[in-house]
Amino acid sequence: MLGTAPSLMTEPARDRAFILWFDEVGINDLPLVGGKNASLGEMIGQLASKGVRVPNGFATTAAAYRYFIAQAGLEPKLHRIFADLDVDDLQNLRQRGEQARSLMLNTPFPPELELEIATAYTKLCTLYGGAGADCDLLAPIHPDLVANCLHNTDVAVRSSATAEDLPDASFAGQQETYLNIHGVKQVLEACRKCFASIFTDRAISYRTTRGFDHLNVYLSIGVQKMVRSDLAAAGVMFSIDPETGFRNAASICAAYGLGENVVQGAVNPDEFLVFKPTLTDGFRPILQKRLGSKAIKMVYDVGGSKLTKNVPVIAADRDRFAISDDEILMLARWAVIIEDHYSAVRGIYTPMDIEWAKDGETGELFIVQARPETVQSQKSAHSLCRYRFTSPHASTIPALTIGSAVGERIGQGQARVIFDVHQIAEFQPGEVLVTDKTDPDWEPIMKKAGAIVTNQGGRTCHAAIIAREMGIPAIVGCSDATKAIATGQAVTVSCAEGDIGRVYAGLLPFEVIETELSQLPPTHTQILMNVGNPAEALGLSAIPCDGVGLARLEFIIANQIKVHPLGLLNFDLLTDANVKREIAKLTLCYAHKPDFFVDKLAHGVATIAAAFYPRPVIVRMSDFKSNEYANLLGGRQFEPHEENPMIGWRGASRYYDPTYRAAFALECQALIRVREEMGLMNIIPMIPFCRTPAEGRQVLAEMAENGLERGNDLAVYMMCEVPSNVILAAEFCQIFDGFSIGSNDLTQLTLGLDRDSALVAHIFDERNAAVMAMVKMAISTVKAHGRKIGICGQAPSDYPEFARFLVEQGIDSISLNPDSVIKTRLEIAKVEARLKEVMG
Repeated sequence: MLGTAPSLMTEPARDRAFILWFDEVGINDLPLVGGKNASLGEMIGQLASKGVRVPNGFATTAAAYRYFIAQAGLEPKLHRIFADLDVDDLQNLRQRGEQARSLMLNTPFPPELELEIATAYTKLCTLYGGAGADCDLLAPIHPDLVANCLHNTDVAVRSSATAEDLPDASFAGQQETYLNIHGVKQVLEACRKCFASIFTDRAISYRTTRGFDHLNVYLSIGVQKMVRSDLAAAGVMFSIDPETGFRNAASICAAYGLGENVVQGAVNPDEFLVFKPTLTDGFRPILQKRLGSKAIKMVYDVGGSKLTKNVPVIAADRDRFAISDDEILMLARWAVIIEDHYSAVRGIYTPMDIEWAKDGETGELFIVQARPETVQSQKSAHSLCRYRFTSPHASTIPALTIGSAVGERIGQGQARVIFDVHQIAEFQPGEVLVTDKTDPDWEPIMKKAGAIVTNQGGRTCHAAIIAREMGIPAIVGCSDATKAIATGQAVTVSCAEGDIGRVYAGLLPFEVIETELSQLPPTHTQILMNVGNPAEALGLSAIPCDGVGLARLEFIIANQIKVHPLGLLNFDLLTDANVKREIAKLTLCYAHKPDFFVDKLAHGVATIAAAFYPRPVIVRMSDFKSNEYANLLGGRQFEPHEENPMIGWRGASRYYDPTYRAAFALECQALIRVREEMGLMNIIPMIPFCRTPAEGRQVLAEMAENGLERGNDLAVYMMCEVPSNVILAAEFCQIFDGFSIGSNDLTQLTLGLDRDSALVAHIFDERNAAVMAMVKMAISTVKAHGRKIGICGQAPSDYPEFARFLVEQGIDSISLNPDSVIKTRLEIAKVEARLKEVMG
């Protein structure tokens, strides 16, 4: 049977085979070798020619498992064990699982099965240059021969159930994996343990929940050459954003050592996001790079008593990314290849969950597993469900702890801090589980939790996958959750505020908004969205709209960069030692400090641009006031004191000023990187607070000097928010390609009030006749000169009648806050229908 190609082996013979090599099987052989092994064979057979590397190996088959069960007469004994199974009774579940595993472990393999496994392992050793030839001479297995076998090629021995890696159920981590296995004796021991692991408590519970018969699920074992990632790095990647279901991004996690730590959530890994459409066009679109703590790594226990062990990662390695940009991009390309192949084979879009490893001896990357993603791919594309707090003060409440958000939901309940899996019987339904990390052994109580919070883990760890599959919000990688939260404390776990998850004290009120998307009417007026936070962009892209009318750089600068650009450009001249120390900490990975600003700004803008690609994304260049700039790290040293910064040194007037122009150049560099390196040509820069046409020309000249030259494929827009912009609109039309009305500032300056002043706040109203006259004049003049004009201020979001007025004036686009897009679209559709009726 060994090594026979499928074309030379009849189907009945394959069905009876105990051993099949990976290159003998494919995706259609899941009933024979389980999802994991079938997928490995599929990639070796179909994707090697496309550059995807997969380590070779072999699989024991479902026939081998059934033969073992039948020869030993185990089926009636297992039936008796599970006759009164109750997975909701943890004690009952543990007893039944322990009995079943003991039965399997204490039953020897039939000699003929042992011989086939040993012979196959011997051939694998030969393929990879293993030492010692005596295993090639193995006769029917004898314990002494096995013990004295000198073969020491290292392999991973993994379980692969025949109900595993289905498109709607992951079964991830339900059975066991054994790494760094050497020699026939260890291989056979690991195989026996794999067979027994079909009856782990978590696997029994999971199958029961999913409606699978325990005795109709068979176990295959994959024996695969190890990748020496213990000397390099490994991790997990998805060909889809696992949080939002955004299809156009590949999400990659990486940490040092063997990949089990990432899968199990034992480390906080590095995280990367790559945009797939322009990647395939030859660009380098790494949208996000987040440095994880990577405190430990799993390595071979050379000379020790264990197969593997965890050791600390040295500080220098923790403070740098585990893999290079070139490796990130190669992995993302493989994710695209694998996703495209499986989608074609299945005839339906199939995002993939993939494990990868880097060999520290050769420097090569390998794929070691690939399975269908089982959460986002099952969601309906016709409806949108969003969670949000109903209290306006929720955002001001300090968080008990923060981490990586999983699930885009809000959950709450009384906390239960548990440090050991043997304490899970204490857990009560509806409580918030707080622990160091959640691995598959916790699954029986995870489905009962109101939410999950862990100290360790990344967004692609096993616990995160299962939490998503169960629809439970989880926050992983908090580092201090078990210290910050006490058992019995009422808490609210929010994963609905972007990629940062927050745990709040108390039960904060929230609501769930469900929107049906399939029946939304089209509109002639473009409906755009205001997006500030890149962390929310991928999720917001699911809301039907025509693009982004306002992406503010200030949010990225204030929340992700946090440093004044002149503080980075003049780092050595900073006078405040504390500020200098904080900036040095933030920019640890950057030898040239200004690169930090460009890098972070480019990643933020690119994420928003990618989320809505190829629709237009209008990016407003920085518009901080001097008092706001002063609040950035290092800002006080470079900012003047102004009595009324609202109408002071802001927007366009900064960009060409000798004091600030070097800082503006960093913004230009970031946009050039987004366009030219990442291929996101859908961004349109927009200039705020441009008071005169002469100033507009100066700004365009400054941009051109920095590589952003208007014309050809680059349009440049301008905010229309100063009365001079309206009065001189015809002249501004000769300078800029489009306009966006900023109703907040236009109202402020038309009515002559400071919108930051509470004393005159009652006068501020965009619906004032003077303001509406200015808006009407701006639209009329700009359209007469063949330019585009929209609005990105607050008014259309707050006042439906203002939105109706804009449509009646013939405005090209209306950009709205995300929570107003659907309702305003419906209103605009009605207005357009009425106008069409009136006009005949």
